[in-house]
Amino acid sequence: MPNSFQDPNERIVLHNCAVLDTVNGRLVKGSNILIHHGRIVQVSQESIDGAGAQAIDMNGLVVMPGLIDCHVHCMASNLNLRLNANLPNVFAALKSLPILEGMLFRGFTTIRDAGGADWSLSEATRTGLVRGPRIFPAGKALSQTGGHGDFRPRSDVIEPCACSQKLGSISRVVDGVDAVRLAVREEIQKGATQIKIMASGGIASPNDPIHFLGFSEDEIRAAVEEAGNAGTYVMAHAYTPEAIIRAVRCGVRTIEHGSLLSQVAADVMAAAGAFLVPTTITYEALATDGAKLGFPAESLAKVEAVRVAAKAALRIAEAAGVQVAYGSDLLGESHRHQSSELQIRADASGNAQAIRSATTVAAAVLRMQDELGVIKVGAIADLLVIDGNPLEDIGLLLNQGEHIKAIMKDGKFVKNLLAFRSQK
Repeated sequence: MPNSFQDPNERIVLHNCAVLDTVNGRLVKGSNILIHHGRIVQVSQESIDGAGAQAIDMNGLVVMPGLIDCHVHCMASNLNLRLNANLPNVFAALKSLPILEGMLFRGFTTIRDAGGADWSLSEATRTGLVRGPRIFPAGKALSQTGGHGDFRPRSDVIEPCACSQKLGSISRVVDGVDAVRLAVREEIQKGATQIKIMASGGIASPNDPIHFLGFSEDEIRAAVEEAGNAGTYVMAHAYTPEAIIRAVRCGVRTIEHGSLLSQVAADVMAAAGAFLVPTTITYEALATDGAKLGFPAESLAKVEAVRVAAKAALRIAEAAGVQVAYGSDLLGESHRHQSSELQIRADASGNAQAIRSATTVAAAVLRMQDELGVIKVGAIADLLVIDGNPLEDIGLLLNQGEHIKAIMKDGKFVKNLLAFRSQK
């Protein structure tokens, strides 16, 4: 699928595109795009002087920004996160590679990892050492003892947790304000671009019912302060209205899942400008495939508690004016369902809004709204070429990238099935 070697500084002109304007939800036909040094340097419906550039006639195909998934666990090759954490480090790393490649070839050129991926994996995809999306890593997610990131069974002796030393673990256990401060500083020193905390119980962990609250308010505020001191922010796993309100009032910027969102909690989020990153597809995947893929029985029992409510949360959030970004949160073999979240979003909000959730809104979460998720001068040249119009048929972005004719990341083709000859 990938091209042969392509000079990253090569000038490329895409002629006669139908550019998908993600901001306004419309196609701009007859457009031309000039790319140089991995950036978009000109977008025009007038002819572009492509002297010395590789010129490709797109014959009216749709060109749109690369997709962004704001909640993945690319190190989670096993549906059972306790077993995943016990993988030898080399195995854990190698098993992440096909997961990353699969995401890229579904059209996700950027991901925000919510626990597990680190700076080194991010550098590996940035430099082309491995094929995968651009990664914004959170490092290890932070959990209190007995919280959503503590995967020790009740039968274990409670002793100092060595989880932070294992590459396959998505989290680490910390307790107390000072320990939280140190953990945030350590994750940032190791390259985390944002901090993830577990602010409520969850599904995948064994001992924390969903209604449990994670961390004290002082601990959450400490994490927020330390992240802010480093110029970044906190993303919080939170399901219930109480957990969501508490986290937002402590300064958390993005709420992950939010599946039991209430109107009151949505209003608090909207007033604070907090983002919601729902992950509805993971509940569908777990309900369908969880048992046969080894998802723990005690965790599987929690799925139905949030499965239906998660779809209602989408409507509540949007009605309250909360910005809703794209997330999938899939584990193990269920990563293949990543794009199906788009169908759920489209059913709830329409195709244009579903696409915005994975482009413009997701880019705002990353604080990259002028560089990702849009086709404009100065933006990074992450582009998808689609055989059809996703504004009319969201299914064109599903099916493992079947209808994506070409994928460009940083101005370089990583997939190119275009049938046209390019001309110098």
